[in-house]
Amino acid sequence: MIFIKLILAHLLGDFVLQPDSWVADKENRKLKSPYLYFHVLVITTLSFIFLWDPGLWWVAAVIGISHGIIDAAKLSFQTVNNKKSWFFIDQALHLAVIGAASLYFHEFTFEFVRNQNLLKILMAALFLTLPASVFIKILLSSWTPVPETQGNIQTESLSSAGKYIGILERLLVFTFIMVNHWEGVGFMVAAKSVFRFSDLAQAKQRKLTEYVLIGTLLSFGMAVLTGILIKQ
Repeated sequence: MIFIKLILAHLLGDFVLQPDSWVADKENRKLKSPYLYFHVLVITTLSFIFLWDPGLWWVAAVIGISHGIIDAAKLSFQTVNNKKSWFFIDQALHLAVIGAASLYFHEFTFEFVRNQNLLKILMAALFLTLPASVFIKILLSSWTPVPETQGNIQTESLSSAGKYIGILERLLVFTFIMVNHWEGVGFMVAAKSVFRFSDLAQAKQRKLTEYVLIGTLLSFGMAVLTGILIKQ
């Protein structure tokens, strides 16, 4: 239970009880910001409250101090260009410390490695991320996509947005199938149709519409087939 309690304290202290004004001040003033130390105090206090055991005060202290060191490193090395990367590094390090504390009390084990069903689900989910994207890209390589245009002006698109949209939709479809909610798959298809194909209709480019339709059907088809195979 220590792992769950410390995770709850982390989520509450690092997200819910940390105002945007604190974050902005820390990013501007870095180690000179008093809110950095207020934040560490909040994390330490919440960890102690959730543990609710005077004998484990040192665990709360370790969590709080390590949290402050990790946040200080993040503030020191974070730039505009690597801000996203440092966010995930920061969260991963916090979770690693919490996991280490749980491991010390023999609450966090690696028995899940022996769970064949869980490993199959993880394998399928991993396949539906970048590997499936590569398969779809190769299958569509015989057709050249037509750029989205409106008149003589090419519309803007987020970098690699299509790839990440495909990954998210496959994982969602796979999740719906694994929990036996096939109606969720229909919802995903309808939502994709509304948001994507309305833009293609306005563009009035049949080849681009067909290209996107084939890619979408391949993406959904892979997710559905993978889900069925894992369940069988």
